[in-house]
Amino acid sequence: MELPIARRDLLRAVPAVAATLALSRRARAENGLPLRHGVAMHGEPALPQGFAQLPYVRPDAPKGGKLTYGWLGGFDTLNPYAYKGAQAQGLRGYVYESLLARNYDEPFSLYGLLAETVELPDDRSFVVFNLSPRAAFSDGEKITAEDVLFTFELLRDRGHPTFRANYRRVGSAVAEGERSVRFDLAGLDDRELPMILGLMPVLPAHAIDVARFEDTTFAPLTGSGPYVISAVDPGRSVTFRRDPNYWGRELAVNRGLNNFDEIRYDYYRDATAMFEAFKKGLIDVRPEGDPTRWTTGYDFPAVKRGDVLAESFSSGLPWGMNAFVFNSRRPVFADVRVREALGLLFDYEWVDRNMFGSATVRTQSYFEGSELSSNGLPADERERELLAPFPGVVREDILEGRWSAPVNDGTGRDRESLRQALDGLAAAGWTIKGAELRRADTGEPMRFEILVSTKDEERLSLAFVRSLERAGVRATVRLVDRIQAFRRMQTYDFDMIIYNWVSSLSPGTEQKKYWSVAAADTPGERNYMGAKQKAVDAMIAALLAARERPDFVSAVRALDRVLLSGFYVVPLFHVKEQWIARWRSVERPAVTPLYGPALETWWRAPAAAG
Repeated sequence: MELPIARRDLLRAVPAVAATLALSRRARAENGLPLRHGVAMHGEPALPQGFAQLPYVRPDAPKGGKLTYGWLGGFDTLNPYAYKGAQAQGLRGYVYESLLARNYDEPFSLYGLLAETVELPDDRSFVVFNLSPRAAFSDGEKITAEDVLFTFELLRDRGHPTFRANYRRVGSAVAEGERSVRFDLAGLDDRELPMILGLMPVLPAHAIDVARFEDTTFAPLTGSGPYVISAVDPGRSVTFRRDPNYWGRELAVNRGLNNFDEIRYDYYRDATAMFEAFKKGLIDVRPEGDPTRWTTGYDFPAVKRGDVLAESFSSGLPWGMNAFVFNSRRPVFADVRVREALGLLFDYEWVDRNMFGSATVRTQSYFEGSELSSNGLPADERERELLAPFPGVVREDILEGRWSAPVNDGTGRDRESLRQALDGLAAAGWTIKGAELRRADTGEPMRFEILVSTKDEERLSLAFVRSLERAGVRATVRLVDRIQAFRRMQTYDFDMIIYNWVSSLSPGTEQKKYWSVAAADTPGERNYMGAKQKAVDAMIAALLAARERPDFVSAVRALDRVLLSGFYVVPLFHVKEQWIARWRSVERPAVTPLYGPALETWWRAPAAAG
């Protein structure tokens, strides 16, 4: 692709353009539009102008040492912004930076990073990012407005579908001198889009091969972050080295962060092998997601000696939706009655007791564990107003807050749940014939495959398969590696998967990727269930347009009710705390932010003298 004329050259060549842009900046200043040090999704950011540090860091944390993480699976690209390939972990944040940085102690607030100030009117019809004069790439080149516009156009035209969908909605983007870029957003009625643009990475126009940008690659892009990639073992490990010339090391948003000289990610194909590596000290920090392992596996000698610390952390985050996911694009799952009936056959109580030592809690909402959840609450007046144009889309028991996930007797052979499931399947045109569940009209048997990529998922799926067999359903489980599973999920080439949609305290534009009508037919998005419900799109539009927190909460709860009424998933479970084990030589701050532990604030304990 031939690149447009460099914008910095255009500004130099046409003084009248530069003069006009300078005049527009002056006019904004005269009209009282301030230069903001930060912006919040709702209201004002919590940290004041001139803040010294983020509230959850140790600002004088020791620098030095190495840290090794373990990661399950593999990778085949070092470009996290293109559609193709499974990206290596750690690239965003360590190597590539965004215009603004998050404070993880607020629902959604951003502060200056590459852009030191922001201009944003109340109606959010445009946003201007003013770059720091110190901002530079790791090769020493200064970051300019040209690089911002280059990245915007590159990701809009050739980036991952998420970037394409977001950035194509921008009316125009123009440089206002060498260090300022304005994005016009008039008429979009999307108050989150300026925040999304604030999280845009900036890539170097001088060092990107546009024609090959979409290819998988083991050659890293040039970034501006605190680390550079120092070693790559394709598919097996990536090592990051702290850049001693990092331009932003003195910024308030970076104080107390990026404390290790070297960070390494080692990849494992097997969860058991990765746990054994942690026990041997080959991995320094391990987030734990397996309730059984947490309750029974952390009794090895290093824990007993106190060399390994196993800690539980509370968080203000929603737990999200962890579930078996029906691909409703498949004819077998197109009927909501079928989906609901099959969900009755999952015996959570048996699974929790026999597989997880009764350490989990059944998930009841897509925004479980937060004020955004609709579970147990009747819809408020604002929710009912939002849902009124879509009569019947939300079931009455869900609207009134009376619905909950089905409860079995825990035997694995609950007769009442089986009866209810068969009744529901019969209403949808399925009946038992010769010990198999078949379509009453064609005799076609109900058969489908559950695609999994880990042994733990396989074990859980096999338990579900045994329950399904009681209703004559012939389901199979296919275990593939992570990269193959990722590729099939990207093109929705599966019948059923296990997936966990994580959520934040400020769900926004990403909800379109998860549930929207457009995402259902767009490869690479996360509408894995194939939901095509106009009410979903309307609720997402409402939450994006909300200016006040109460209206926002009502819109999210209404979205939750629409999704629950579609029975697109069989909800699984979550735990009430975040579990992390670490070798004692890795230390952490005393304060945990709202979002839970921020590992980028941790450090290696200095070696004892003598």
